Amino acid sequence: MKAQGATEYLVLLAVVLIVALVSVALLGFFPGMASDAQLTQSQAYWRSASPIAVIDASAKYYSDSGGQLACPHIVIMNTGAYPIRLSKMFGGNANISQYRERATLTVHNLTDIYLASGEDACFSGGYPCAICSDHEIYFATSSSYSPAYLVLPGAATICNNGSTGQLLVKGFGFEYIETIDGQQITKRQAGAKDFVVKCG
Repeated sequence: MKAQGATEYLVLLAVVLIVALVSVALLGFFPGMASDAQLTQSQAYWRSASPIAVIDASAKYYSDSGGQLACPHIVIMNTGAYPIRLSKMFGGNANISQYRERATLTVHNLTDIYLASGEDACFSGGYPCAICSDHEIYFATSSSYSPAYLVLPGAATICNNGSTGQLLVKGFGFEYIETIDGQQITKRQAGAKDFVVKCG
C-alpha cells in the first residue's frame, strides 16, 4: 500500500511538472501572449490609479531630424477628492516639467494644468497622433532630442516604424501639488505597474 501511494504521488508530481513546463514553453513560444497580458494588467492598473488615473492611451511611431520618438495620446483624470496641479511627469530615470501648446507653440509649465476632482487633461504629440492639441509631449529612449522639454526620455521601448510594438515606460508616474483645506502639499505618485501602450 505504501509503495502504491508513493508511486501515485510521483506520477501526479510528474504530471504537474509537465503541465508547468508546457505552460512556460507556450509563453516563450508565443511572446505576444506575455506582452498582451502585460498590456492588459497595465491598462487595468492605470485606469484605477488614484489620484491620477490614465483613462485613455495610445501611441504611434514618430520620426524627426532628432531621431525616433513615440507620439502619445494620453488622457489623465483626477480621481481623487482634492484638486491637484501637475508638476512633473516621470519615467525611467527622467522627468519633464513642461509642455507645448501646439496651437500657439507656447511653452508652459505642467503646474499650469489644474484638475479639480473628476476633471481630465489630454497629452498628445503632433502628427500622426494629434488627437488633442492641449499639451504636446513625446517619449524617447534617450535624451538626445531638442527641445528637451517636449520629450520624456525614460522609455524602455518605443513604437517601431509602421507603429507596431509597444511603448513601455518603467517607473512611470507623476509629481503633483494637492490642495487640502487651503494648504498645498507636493506628492509623488509612482506606478506599481509599468506603463504599457500598444502602438497602432
